[in-house]
Order: sequence, then C-alpha cells, then structure tokens
Amino acid sequence: MEQILEIREGCNTPEQLIKSLPFSRFLKQYKIEFIDNLDNRGERHQNEAMHKVSFIKNVSARNLLNILALSDEEVANDSERCRNVVRFIDGAFHHFRSSSYSRLVRLQNDVVSTGSETPDSVKDKVTEKAGSLSDLILETRRRLLRKVGLEKGVRRSHGLDVSPNVTAGEISGHYFNLPADYVSLSHVPLTIAADIKTGVDYSTPSNKRAEPFYELSYNPLNLDNFNPEDWVSVPLQVGAWLIVVYLHKSRGSIEMEPGLLNLFPFASVVDLKNGKRPDGIFIFSDPNAADHDLGYFWDKDNDILVGLVPDRDELKYFGYCKKPVLTLHNVLAIRKGEIPLHCGCTRYLVRFDGEEGSEGEPYISEMLIKADDMGRISIDGDKPIFYGTETGAFACLDGFSEQAKLQMAGREVGYNQDTGSNARQIVPVTEDIEVMSGNPLDVLLYMNNFELVEEGKTTVSASMSVDEAIGHFRLGERVAAGSTHTHRGAKESSYWANPFPLLLDENGTELHPELYQQFVKNEEKFIAMAKTMVDNGDLHLGVAHSQLMAGVYGDNSDEDLTRCGYHDRDEVEQLAPVRLAEDLIDLIKEVAIEKRKHSTGKSEEVSITVALVGDSRTGKSETAEKMEGILGLQLI
Repeated sequence: MEQILEIREGCNTPEQLIKSLPFSRFLKQYKIEFIDNLDNRGERHQNEAMHKVSFIKNVSARNLLNILALSDEEVANDSERCRNVVRFIDGAFHHFRSSSYSRLVRLQNDVVSTGSETPDSVKDKVTEKAGSLSDLILETRRRLLRKVGLEKGVRRSHGLDVSPNVTAGEISGHYFNLPADYVSLSHVPLTIAADIKTGVDYSTPSNKRAEPFYELSYNPLNLDNFNPEDWVSVPLQVGAWLIVVYLHKSRGSIEMEPGLLNLFPFASVVDLKNGKRPDGIFIFSDPNAADHDLGYFWDKDNDILVGLVPDRDELKYFGYCKKPVLTLHNVLAIRKGEIPLHCGCTRYLVRFDGEEGSEGEPYISEMLIKADDMGRISIDGDKPIFYGTETGAFACLDGFSEQAKLQMAGREVGYNQDTGSNARQIVPVTEDIEVMSGNPLDVLLYMNNFELVEEGKTTVSASMSVDEAIGHFRLGERVAAGSTHTHRGAKESSYWANPFPLLLDENGTELHPELYQQFVKNEEKFIAMAKTMVDNGDLHLGVAHSQLMAGVYGDNSDEDLTRCGYHDRDEVEQLAPVRLAEDLIDLIKEVAIEKRKHSTGKSEEVSITVALVGDSRTGKSETAEKMEGILGLQLI
C-alpha cells in the first residue's frame, strides 16, 4: 500500500516539525520514491544515479536540525554540502504540496463526551490547525533556504499552498451506533468536521465507469481481516438518510475523500451524539473483496443497506464513489415509497414588477439549486414534494464554457484533467438547507439530448398528458457522450433515466424484481396524483430538448443541422443549451403567473421548482449554466 501522510502531532517550531514522527515518515517515503526513480535510469547514467543514491541515503532529519543550529560562519565553511541537503529537502517540499496526500487529524471527543465543543467550534479549530501547519511548513522552508543563502531575491510563498489535502476533526468510532455485526467498523475514527484543499486535480487509475452496481444476494462485507488503521470514515447526510462511507487509505482510493466532502452534506453531529443508527454503509476499495462483491445488499436482520467496491484499479474512479452512494439513497427512497429522480432541479424565485395592485411583469430574481444530479419526490401528501441529495456538482468539463470553468476556480476538487475526455471537477453549487428542505414540484421535464428542433420553434413541450409524458420517462432515451461503457454518439434507453440502480434493461427485463415492483407502486401513486394536478394546472409535465449531443448523433444529417440553424456539429453543443435556457425562462414566468393567480392574494414572490430528468450529458448542468448567464445572476 503506497503510504499517505497522516499527521496527528502538534508542532509549533521548525525544530519540532523536523523532529516529529510524520516528518520522518514523509522523508523516508520520499527517499524511497526518489531512489526507485533513480534505479530505473538507463545504464548510460548509472554512475550519476549511484552517487545520487548514496547522497540521498545519508540525508536525515538530524542534518536539517544541525543546519538550523550552525552559525553563519560554520555554514560558510561547509556551504556546498549544506546547500545540497537543503536543495534536496526543497524538492521534498514541492513533492509534498503537489504529489503526496496528507491528512491532519485532530481528536474532538469533547463534542460528544462533555459538550464543551460544538460542530462550529470544531470546524473553526480544524481550519485554524490547517492554516497553522501550512504556515509552519513555509517558515521551516524559509529558514533552511535563508540559512544556506538560497533565499535571495523575490519571495514566492503566496503561491505555495502547503495545507494538507484534508484536515479532519474526528471522534472515536465507538460513539457511533452501529449494529453488533458491524462492531469492527467502530474502531475507525469518525470524521465530524473537515477542511479540504481545493484547486487540486487528482489522477486516479481509471476515469470511466463500466461496471454496474447492482443488488447482491449475499453480504459482500467480510470483517474477519478488517484492519481499522487502514481506513477513514466519512458520515454523509444523503437526502433523508445517514450513509457512512469507509475509504481505504491506499493511494488511488483515499483521493476520493476530498471529492466526497465537496459533494455531499456532512451528517449531523447531533444525530451522531443522539445515537442515530446508519441507514447505509459503503466500503470503497476493500482489499479483501473479490470481483463479484461489487454491489449492494439489504441486511434485513440489521435493517441496514451495505454497499461495497473491491480494491481494483479499474474501479478507482470517483464515479464508483458517487454512484454507489446515490444508489444506496435511491434504494432506501424506493423502499420508503418515494420516487428517486436522476435529475437536475432548481427552485426559481419569481417576482413581479409594477405598482401595488397591478399584475406586474414577472422576473426571475434567484436560482436556487436543489439537486445537480439526483433527488427524490415524496408522495405522502396531496402533491409531490422534491428533495435533493448533493450540495456539489460532479461536472464534466467537456460541455462547459471557459467562463463557467473560471467561476469554479478556487472551490473545485478535480479528477483526471490530463486525460482530456471526461475530465471532471466537483464544485459546490448550493447549500445544505436548500437540499434538505422540500418544495412542491411545479414542472417535471424529461431531457432529450439528441432530437433537433428548428429555429423559431420552442424546445420545451410542457403541456403533455400525464400518460404521454410518463412514456418518455419510462423510455429514457439519450445519446451517450462516452463517459460510461456506451460508445460516444450511440443512442441508448434506460428506464426513468437510470435512477441507480437500473430497474429494467432495454429488453424490459426486471433487473431488480422486488425493487422494481415497489417502484411501480410508487409510480402508480404519483401518476394518480399528477393527473389531478395537471387537470388543475398545478403541475406541468413533458419534454425539454437540450440537443446537447445532437451534433454527434449519427442519425442527424448535416442537412438537418443546417435546417435547424447550426453551421457545424461542434457548434451544437455550445449553442443548443442556450436555446433551451431561453425557452425555460419563458416557461417559468408563465407558470409563475398561473401559480400567482391560483394563490390567495397577490403575492410579491412566487417559488417555481423545476426538475429536469436525464442521465449523464443530457444537458441538465449545461442548461442551468446558460440560464444563469442569461439572467445575469452571477458576476464573473
């Protein structure tokens, strides 16, 4: 297992830092990697490599402490050797900030045991510790460079981010109310607060999803050889459910931690203190699991959902973290009688111009994202209520403008930007309160990303009958972008846009019969509710044509593209979402006027919740970005 650097000690001076156990561990690992690299040199340069290896083996923390303790005269007498040591350590410094993975961990049991700490105070302390460590590392580097005369001219420290990848506040896992059969997991400390380094891009062994995450007939988690020291745990509040993720500390796996922390809300510390049991647990990169253990299992005896991804390079991709976590959410939602939606959902606040007593012209004052990729509708009452899951977006950069990418800068955690196709960034897009609070659903549209629409004609059909609209959701057609196993430009069909897990295959075979039958019952209840609401004008169903992949869809001829106003195929991906964005803005204003008329009194503000259902690259995020630009709600 390639080592990560975990720092639990507190240091206040450069000398203390150099004497610390984490520094010794890091220096040892850096020397090993450096020597391994030199050993792979060709025979032509073996002599240089041999002498360099001999020098590296003799570098130690004691050398650095001695340099700091030497007088200027003593340094001058041995200047070349001292400079060589400091140059080597400076290389280690740059490796630390660019290529290593570090976690600064502070134990925060007082949050639970004495109540003297609060979640906010822990968060403040975590951030303070991250900043203090970064400052201390920079100070240590400056002192060493200055001591040997290598810090001349311009100082560039403000561009050097040496904060840990993750700084975590943890409590003992024994405070967590796990079922008895899972007691081994209680030995893993539980993360309750974190500060993550952003503006980082991680390279993972894989950058696509190919394998399905389906239900298993047995529990894939075997805890007989479980070593708690090899794992970190992250409790997440995914919709209405507490799902705890256990990540293996090996490189290629641990890099998923900052992505998860930038994507999902943290679980409530209050819930953990009050003994709430987890609804699901997810094990990522289990070295003791076999290939066939990929999937999830409903542990009926313990009333818990268990998901697992084995330790395989082809599965070390953030999509194998995000999708399984959302799959657990969706299974729990279906079992509860709700409908998970693979969708983007935004709540629009519409206000009205004009003097008091007049109708006034509507205008959109705010766009509040409720879901970037997944949500659910509760159908317990007399109308569907929408809830989200993620506070962040796992955005594919292929379809975003340079302006949008600039807006993400500084908040993002990236993956595999050097691969070109399917490079991704996770960026926060909304707040916990918006995701967790429910709002009545006003518009539900299926995203068609391949059918062309002629200029001058609307890209939105929002007045369909319920049966016609439901037919589009069940068919779930889209053209793929190539980010999964489906070939780029190929059309595929997935029932309800693949609400994780896929319930029916393209031939209509029930892949998860029990879950599918429950979903059908939920769907029937929703259809009955929707018919009443559509008849009353309280719900709009239909199809939105993003045309996002129409340019790569083979069945669209060049003549078709020209007829619909596009000069070439590449132009479609950038211009088509703008057309949909304009039409959606018009629709939202129309619905707001209707809703205002149906309400008692003339409210100054109307909330319109719009869900756009579709699988990957159907244009959900791209259209939202264009709408934001058109409405001018962000200043870049």
